[in-house]
Amino acid sequence: MNTAERAVVLELRGVSRVHGEGAAEVHALREIDLTLVEGELVAVMGPSGSGKSTLLTLLGGLDRPTSGEVLIEGQSLADLSTKQLAAMRRRSVGYVFQDLNLIPTLTAVENVGLPLELDGASRRTARRTALKSLEDVELAELADRFPDEMSGGQQQRVAIARALVGPRRVLLADEPTGALDSQTGEAVLRVLRKRIDRGGAGLLVTHDARHAAWADRIVFLRDGQITDTTASELSAEALLAAGRHV
Repeated sequence: MNTAERAVVLELRGVSRVHGEGAAEVHALREIDLTLVEGELVAVMGPSGSGKSTLLTLLGGLDRPTSGEVLIEGQSLADLSTKQLAAMRRRSVGYVFQDLNLIPTLTAVENVGLPLELDGASRRTARRTALKSLEDVELAELADRFPDEMSGGQQQRVAIARALVGPRRVLLADEPTGALDSQTGEAVLRVLRKRIDRGGAGLLVTHDARHAAWADRIVFLRDGQITDTTASELSAEALLAAGRHV
């Protein structure tokens, strides 16, 4: 199935985000149009201050655009109340950050199941669903270990399992392998890619061209604007060269 035949999961339509007013005004994003379909992973590259983190916060409903529209599975976030937006984030959107934000006093399975419990699931149901998510990242045998009893790569896989637990199909990842060695980072990206291939959609912010190569396409940001988009069939060296010229 080609991209045109897949359902749209994430969409930005003419999105801009402006911080401050007057002389202090900063355009974090300028008229961004971006669409992600099911089964698609898009990498975002660009220098510091280019708007990458702002893009993630808008897609995840953590902030609202100054103008334009953000849609998740056809639902415009502008039409949602604060309470509805929080529910949308719990049910549809998963985040993976370099700072994993795992709760140290909870086991792996408890960390993964927590979003489900917050959304009203019973502890038994949350555990069963969380175990399935841990199986998907090949960590079911560590379900009852605490974060400090796991390696960095294992903790990152727990974070991915939590991000995609239950019916969630949207994954937003901000430098998810930044604190890992190259081999562990590749293993984490392999897990992420596998989950996206099962019908989700994901946006991966990274500065590493080798990691961007796991995506279906790469978007380059500079000064809040998309300056180039390229297919990820390019080598890491070619991606780095493209990034230097945007």
